Amino acid sequence: MDVISGAWRRTAAGAGLLSPRGEVAPTIFAEMSAAAVRTGAINLGQGFPDEDGPQEVLEAARDAIARGANQYPPGRGIPDLRTAISEHQRRFYDLAVDPDSEVLVTAGATEALTATLLALIDGPEDEVVVFEPYYDSYAAAVALAGGRLRTVPLRRPDFQPDLDELAASVTDRTRIILVNDPHNPTGAVFSPEVRSEVVRLANAHDAIIATDEVYEHLSFRGPHVPIATLPGAAERTLTISSAGKTFNVTGWKIGWVHGPAALITAVLTVKQYLTYVNGSPFQPAVAVGLRMPDAYFTDAAAELLRKHELLGAALRTAGFETHTPQGGYFTVADATALGGADAAAFCRALPERAGVVAIPLTAFVAAEHRGDYAGLVRFAACKRTEVLEEAARRLASLRDA
Repeated sequence: MDVISGAWRRTAAGAGLLSPRGEVAPTIFAEMSAAAVRTGAINLGQGFPDEDGPQEVLEAARDAIARGANQYPPGRGIPDLRTAISEHQRRFYDLAVDPDSEVLVTAGATEALTATLLALIDGPEDEVVVFEPYYDSYAAAVALAGGRLRTVPLRRPDFQPDLDELAASVTDRTRIILVNDPHNPTGAVFSPEVRSEVVRLANAHDAIIATDEVYEHLSFRGPHVPIATLPGAAERTLTISSAGKTFNVTGWKIGWVHGPAALITAVLTVKQYLTYVNGSPFQPAVAVGLRMPDAYFTDAAAELLRKHELLGAALRTAGFETHTPQGGYFTVADATALGGADAAAFCRALPERAGVVAIPLTAFVAAEHRGDYAGLVRFAACKRTEVLEEAARRLASLRDA
């Protein structure tokens, strides 16, 4: 008897977790992290900081534990965090959000996204349009929900979509247009024309817009612009973000989604059967973080940009061609000139060759499209300066190889 469910098979296949024989295969992320441990290589593959967040936020979590905030919080999230999210959206983006009916606290942005897809996709006739390359959980979540993924390519040098290709991909079968901005893994920030076209298409085809904005405060060339602020967008947009990237607390898994009350209720209906609730002492701490002075947010972006510049210079010195990121944790580099036309093979050899771990961009695209990104490699800049400087020294050895 086959005891493996169709939903599991769809999800595993969508995430690239099944081998040709149907066995569970390790992801490239797990493989490269294991290589870093085995070889002592510097891990610039995984996108997590190696520095703690602001002391005010950490102390608030400790205080919450001491005060007994260790049991289940309310299903929608503690009222003070929901209020802080509402205040944050008005303060930075002039968005009016009702904290009681239009905000839901989740176990990170990934749960918010997954619950959204599970709540709003009705079956294989429903399509989800995403920009490719895409964060790896997107395909898995769409598969789990039973929907169909349609991709719009982001191409060099600026990783912006072709508007005609975008328009051709959105049809009356489109249930959700999923936008990750600033974008992982490319570091792109979408142009005003792209954002406006997403809203136009969503209205024309009665689609919902779901936005993954976890890097909202790590945009380097100007303030972040949520799609929900555009005319005609708020009434059909679910805006997703989290505390992890903004406050260097990726392990806390405190995220949120806000949008029209009816859509939030639909997401909550699913979310309550996933984690139910999470992170009771971390929720008041994130509320403290969201109320920090403007200088914290601008300084965080400026510091990460400085690290990207350090990393980018090191990569160019080593012989890579780099693509300057506009936001987020990652710098994309072309390894072709270093014998990296097959980026996956290049990354597998890099820990032994130079003592550094990176991730091939092909890990973020469907198998049939990998040729378009074959030589591209993603490096994480969200590490301590001394770690990046040591990585630079190690990467320099590639010049002379």
